[in-house]
Amino acid sequence: MEISIPIVLILGAVVFLAWRYLRLSLWQALACMLFGFLLAATAAAPAIRTAVNAALRWLTNL
Repeated sequence: MEISIPIVLILGAVVFLAWRYLRLSLWQALACMLFGFLLAATAAAPAIRTAVNAALRWLTNL
């Protein structure tokens, strides 16, 4: 997946902005990151990757 690093940066920026402006606490941000890390190791990861790829292809074709 060639677009994985920009997605990580975008989602990291979203978490940072939520932490900064929506009063997301540090432990909540860490829990979100841990959840994503653990979710990537499950059997659901290929389906999620496929859905993200399909959504990105749809967005780039607009």
